[in-house]
Amino acid sequence: MKLVKDNDVKVLEANKVSDKEAEAAFKTIITWIGEDPNREGLLETPKRAVKAFKEYFGGYTQDAELILEKTFGDVEGYEDMVVEKNISVTSHCEHHMAPIVGTAHVAYIPNKRVVGLSKLARVVEVFSKRLQTQERLTMEVAEALMSSLDAKGVAVTIDAAHQCMTMRGIKKENATTVTNHFLGQFKDDTSIQNRYLRFISK
Repeated sequence: MKLVKDNDVKVLEANKVSDKEAEAAFKTIITWIGEDPNREGLLETPKRAVKAFKEYFGGYTQDAELILEKTFGDVEGYEDMVVEKNISVTSHCEHHMAPIVGTAHVAYIPNKRVVGLSKLARVVEVFSKRLQTQERLTMEVAEALMSSLDAKGVAVTIDAAHQCMTMRGIKKENATTVTNHFLGQFKDDTSIQNRYLRFISK
């Protein structure tokens, strides 16, 4: 799949790094931390790490707009909000590359057409499988849904723990961060916004 911006695709292609080069980089890091990359238990670690990173950061090769292309118009005039709660989120912070683990809640108010429920979770996954800040992740999901679905309104909430804060630095293991982004009717009408917030708090 192409990325959302053609320019980004060209930059990626120009800076393409092979799997072998990436494996060599992991081998260097293993040596840097004080280990022996030629130890039996670590011989295959660079290859495994490359495979894992392809999974962690697969969102760079996916396009949210393509995922949201297929919609359904046969909904008999349904106009109320659609809310999908408790979507698991696993991302990595762009500052320390440490995991971000939490939950996303997504809602939209359809404008004639709706999208398959699994697609909402897939859009969250596309943007979470990139180096992120939670604030940007929340906004990217909301803006992709608003634009692609031509929705009357979109709301996205993410509640997550950042291991760059729980496992290192200040080490506050119970701390979580909550971010919201509201567009359209969710932003303009506080009664709709409050109704959504009540839905996701149950």
